[in-house]
Amino acid sequence: MELRQMEYLVALADERQFTRAAALTGVSQSGLSAAIRSLEDELGTSLFTRTTRRVEPTDAGLSLLPFARTMLAQATAARDAVVQATRELSGTLRVGSEQCLGVLDVPALLERFHRRFPQVEIHFTQAGSHDLLAQVREGDLDVAFVATTDHLGALSQRVLGTEPLVLLCPPEHPLASAGRFEWADLTGEDFIDFHDSWGARPVTDATCDAQGVRRRVRFTVNDVHTLIDLVDRGLGIALVPRHVAGKPQAARLVPVPLPAEGAPTWVVSVVTGTWDRVASPAPQLLELLDDAGPCRAPAAGAVEAPEPVEVEEVGAGALG
Repeated sequence: MELRQMEYLVALADERQFTRAAALTGVSQSGLSAAIRSLEDELGTSLFTRTTRRVEPTDAGLSLLPFARTMLAQATAARDAVVQATRELSGTLRVGSEQCLGVLDVPALLERFHRRFPQVEIHFTQAGSHDLLAQVREGDLDVAFVATTDHLGALSQRVLGTEPLVLLCPPEHPLASAGRFEWADLTGEDFIDFHDSWGARPVTDATCDAQGVRRRVRFTVNDVHTLIDLVDRGLGIALVPRHVAGKPQAARLVPVPLPAEGAPTWVVSVVTGTWDRVASPAPQLLELLDDAGPCRAPAAGAVEAPEPVEVEEVGAGALG
């Protein structure tokens, strides 16, 4: 068994889909599939069951999963220990992030950076993406993890991942029981949405304007869990990134896929400004993003649209 196989195993078990697992691990779908099959051949048992809609770990896969996570964590700790012993780094790292980005676990990334470089003083700010961009532009932050592609100007951007948006409804709402809707169905609905500084708000505003939806934003929030709570209390519906609908706090709520035509995409990026590349610890933080498997945000639950059907990429033949 190889560490890379363990990384693929964990990603596939978390995502339950070959396409996203391959994207998260930086390998082709066929490469991930071949690695999993090779591991199954080595162990003499199936680790996943494949259907036309989902990939689920078998009992054998579930039994291997905690050991795979331990192997990856130990390998990461070993690399960090070597770096700490051979590379002295000090100074101040100023980092900002929007809350609940989904594709990256920022606290886990900062924990790993601190473990590697304990002499670096970390200053962390949580705010809306547009406020964070302003702070990077003004030199108050070295690095910001944001969920917007607007107003970047000359700032350097690296896309970390994308997600579709879904409509989040309480189960008693008519759109929840319908399971689908047209854009016109949203006209006149009461909405709960994020403050203008959050990356998702301009996306939802622009989408509704483009689709001719006249919505009423009754509640404006600066916290994901407050938004979920307000929806749960029947005070409105919300357009949110898919991972928000998979949070445990949203377990009672119903995510409804958006109409394919005009559906927006939510983009998460790391943005940097201008800093002294000799004195700043920021480059070392960015280096960790290339090895961010342990810092990938854990899957929050399955929130899948019925279509399109996702299947494992295989050669000429039936699913195994």
